Amino acid sequence: MEGSASRTPAGEELHARFSVDYSYAVHFTRDVLDPENPLLARTVTADHGAVVLPVLDAGMLSCHPTLPQRLETYARGHPDRLRLAGPPVVLPGGELVKEDTRHVEAILAAIDERGIDRHSYVLAIGGGAFLDVAGYATAVAHRGVRLVRMPTTVLAQNDAGIGVKNGLNAYGKKNFLGTFAPPSAVIDDELFLTTLCDRDWRAGTSEAIKVALLKDAAFFAALEGLAPAVGARDLDAMSTLIRRCTELHLAHIAGAGDPFEMGSARPLDFGHWSAHKLERLSGLRLRHGEAVAIGIALDATYAHLAGMLAAAEWRRVLALLQAFGLALLAPELDDPRLLDGLAEFREHLGGRLTVVLVQAIGASVEVHEIDQALMRRAVRELRK
Repeated sequence: MEGSASRTPAGEELHARFSVDYSYAVHFTRDVLDPENPLLARTVTADHGAVVLPVLDAGMLSCHPTLPQRLETYARGHPDRLRLAGPPVVLPGGELVKEDTRHVEAILAAIDERGIDRHSYVLAIGGGAFLDVAGYATAVAHRGVRLVRMPTTVLAQNDAGIGVKNGLNAYGKKNFLGTFAPPSAVIDDELFLTTLCDRDWRAGTSEAIKVALLKDAAFFAALEGLAPAVGARDLDAMSTLIRRCTELHLAHIAGAGDPFEMGSARPLDFGHWSAHKLERLSGLRLRHGEAVAIGIALDATYAHLAGMLAAAEWRRVLALLQAFGLALLAPELDDPRLLDGLAEFREHLGGRLTVVLVQAIGASVEVHEIDQALMRRAVRELRK
C-alpha cells in the first residue's frame, strides 16, 4: 500500500493506493465425492478442519438423489479436513432462481443459523444460474464467505461457474444486481454431465464457440472436428471442449487487465447484448446458451453485412452452431424491443456503447455504434 499527499487549489488531499492479489484454481476430476478422491478435502483448508455448508441445485439433485448421503460419507472419510454444517440447503435451479431474492435470503439465513464465518466454506453444487445466487449470497455475508463452486452443466463448467461475477435479475433486467467476488476454488466433475438432458448438453457449447471466435482460430477448427462426437454425447470430446474453453476464459480474466469490468467493454460477451434481451423477451423459455448461440449468429451476420467478416467465415460460424445442434432463430428476433438490448447492454457498464464483433475467426474488434437498420437486415438474412 502506498500513501501520498498533495495540495490543490481546493486544499490538501491524501491518497491511498493498494492492490489485492486474487488466486484460485479450476480443478478437473471424475467422481469428486468418491472417498478415495482427496481433491475436495485438500481444497477446503482450515487449522482444525473446515466447516462446509452444502447448497444444492434441486434440478441437479433430482438426477443425483444420493448426493446428500455421499457428502456425509465423504466427510466421515476425511474428519480431519472437513465437517458438514448440517444438511444441505436445497434451492431451485435454472434462470428462475435468479428472479427471486428469497433464494438468496435462504442461503443467508442458513449461513447465520449454522455459524458459517469467513473461515468456513459454502459448497455450491449446481448450474450456472444457481451458482450466481450462491455466489451473491456468499459475497455479501460477513462481507465475504469462502465459496467452492462445483458446476454441474456444460455452460457452468466452461463459462458461468469459473469467473469472478455473480448476478441476480431485477427490474426486468439480467444481472442488474451483482458482485465481483472470486471463488476459493472451482471443481469440475465430468460425471455430472452424464445426466444432462440433450438440450442442456448442447446449450453450453455456444460459449466455447464464442471464445474460439474471439480468441483462437485453431480451437474453432478443433470444434468443427469435435462436433460429431459431442453430438453423440462423447464425454471425452465434451471434456476437451470444456477444458480449452475454460483455459481461454481464465487467461482473459487473469491477463486482459480488467477482471472487474471497470471500463466500458465486456470483451467476452460477444453475442450477449441480444442474448440477454432474448432471454427476457422469451419469458426465460430460452436457455442462456441457446440465446447466446442466436446472438452469435446475429452479430456474425451483422459483421458480414457491414463488410467486416468474409462470407466464407460467416458461413463457417453458422455451420458450426448448427453442427452442435444450436438454433439460429427464435420468434423474439422480430420483437421491436430486441434493439432495446443495446441500450441496456451499455447501461450495465456505463460509458460508451461497446460491442465486440468478429473480423475473422479468432480476431475481434470493438465498435461503439450499431446501425439498427443493418441489424434488422441481419435478422432478415438469418431468416433466409
